[in-house]
Amino acid sequence: MRSIPHRTIATRALAIAALAALSLLPVTPAAAAPPTAPSAAACTPSQVVTNGGFESGTSPWTQSSTSVITSRSGQTAHGGTAYAWLDGVGSTHTDTLSQSVTIPAGCSTATLSFWLHTDTAETTSSVAYDKLTAKVGGTTLATYSNLDKNTGYVRRSLDVSAFAGQTVSLAFTGTEDSSLRTSFVLDDIALDTSGDTTPPADSTRTPAAPSYTVSLTSNTSGTVWTGHESATFTNASATALSEVYLRLWDNYHGSCSSMPVTVTNVTGGTAGSLSVACTALQISLPAPLAQGQSATIGFDLGITVPSGADRFGHDGAFSFVGNALPVLAVKDGSGWHLDPYTNNGESFYSLAADFKVALDHPSTLLVPATGTSADTPGSSGRTVTTATASKVRDFAWAAGPFTRISGTSAAGTAINVYSVSDISSSDAQSMLSTARTAVDAHAARFGAYPYGELDAVIDNNYWFGGMEYPGFVLDLVSTTALTHEIGHQWWYGIVGDDEYNSPWLDEAFTDYATDLALGKTGTNCWNSVSWASSAEKITNSMAYWDTHSSRYSTVVYGYGKCALHDLRRVLGDTAMAKLLKDYATSHWYGVSTTSEFKAAAQATTTTDLTSFWSTHRIDG
Repeated sequence: MRSIPHRTIATRALAIAALAALSLLPVTPAAAAPPTAPSAAACTPSQVVTNGGFESGTSPWTQSSTSVITSRSGQTAHGGTAYAWLDGVGSTHTDTLSQSVTIPAGCSTATLSFWLHTDTAETTSSVAYDKLTAKVGGTTLATYSNLDKNTGYVRRSLDVSAFAGQTVSLAFTGTEDSSLRTSFVLDDIALDTSGDTTPPADSTRTPAAPSYTVSLTSNTSGTVWTGHESATFTNASATALSEVYLRLWDNYHGSCSSMPVTVTNVTGGTAGSLSVACTALQISLPAPLAQGQSATIGFDLGITVPSGADRFGHDGAFSFVGNALPVLAVKDGSGWHLDPYTNNGESFYSLAADFKVALDHPSTLLVPATGTSADTPGSSGRTVTTATASKVRDFAWAAGPFTRISGTSAAGTAINVYSVSDISSSDAQSMLSTARTAVDAHAARFGAYPYGELDAVIDNNYWFGGMEYPGFVLDLVSTTALTHEIGHQWWYGIVGDDEYNSPWLDEAFTDYATDLALGKTGTNCWNSVSWASSAEKITNSMAYWDTHSSRYSTVVYGYGKCALHDLRRVLGDTAMAKLLKDYATSHWYGVSTTSEFKAAAQATTTTDLTSFWSTHRIDG
């Protein structure tokens, strides 16, 4: 996906030409590793802040006055009814809010997150008169001010991994100067831990070969879906599997007290606690699952699509339902991958799976979806769209009174373009032509497109530009962006990666593929590279880019594709083309890592590439 900051319509228009990115993440289980000596106990992901939504009174928070934690009028909660309101007095004033937390040892990742609304009467655009600081122990993590004013809540996320194994005070302090009020309003505070500092010896990716069966029924507008989902899976690891985790990614778009995605009535296991801002649900299995054994879990599912032209949201009558179906998290040598959602890019890491999804909806709505779809009559005035997809990492769909046009690429791929009401017929035809050309161009370079049909849903109101799912993309009217999103069918959909920890493996590779499809050679593009710091690398994770968001696209997309153009010049056009075609084939429906790609590139040449990787800041 190409994530860009929220912008005005006018700014969006300027950005369309520069669009070109979304992520893809293919994964197949590695061969089972032989048994090894027992390793240190795996980290149990947890959320350590108590009463972070303030819905259970004031305990265990310490507040500077009884009016800090409140539900009084004047401000509103992010979720529920209560919130913490610091300052807003309009004279010299200080408010504090704190709680003692224990960040467990043995977990490599600890993330403090909270929703902040800054409401100010200050008119300056350059001077921070009133401030809010977030601290852990004696360390100031971040400072916000009247310059961060906004009309609603913004989610803030801070890395506190350095405090693992410590009991520390989590504190917020708001200070106002002598005039003009600023209110700092906090809600849904969480501190999530995950990851093992001592990885298990068995690096096999599991649970493997998932198969999902889903049946959902929508309301009249397609914004609410309810029904049932089951997931069958196999433990590929030599280590017995006693639990699994479901990723409920779209709970990022709500709060733990008001979740857009709800899982209830779990069968085949026991539902545990939600963690990672309620985007991860632990399910304990009835008995440990040995290597090669399979199990099935089931649950009732509710999905409420929020307002907004987002990858999960609705733009008026048109709903876009990406990452809403719960999918199994991946466990490997690093433990469970339960990274937080990022709005800046993607966190989505899942293994290739089979889906059969039945969507019961009003017949007035068209429902494009991942996989190959067939419609059958439902009850009065309704249609059941059944979509079947094999070896895909995720499943997405849309619902609305779209205008649909269809065609077939020269190589035989069926293409459907679904447009919202303000897309002209000429723009829709242009996107159909682009899709037909792009899918064949990428297939010729990397391998035949395997997903049957390809659906493109076009809406110029998407703030993020474009987003890819297997066989299904969301996009603006843009030749470059659509060519990019279709390229993600290979670099994420077929050749997978851990999108949170290695975003360059899908974004840089897809931008490079987009250049090739559009006849761009990247000549001299590395000449414009200018690093912001010694810590900046093409291979940095989203944890880094979420705190350096203004550099994300420049480095991961721009510098990343330029590095691949430079590698092509080192290896030669023919060798580079063969490298990528062979690499895609060997990782088809699997997972790519930086070290594997570097090894494959080195195997094609007698030239030592060590200095190349160093110069281009490609670590791993």
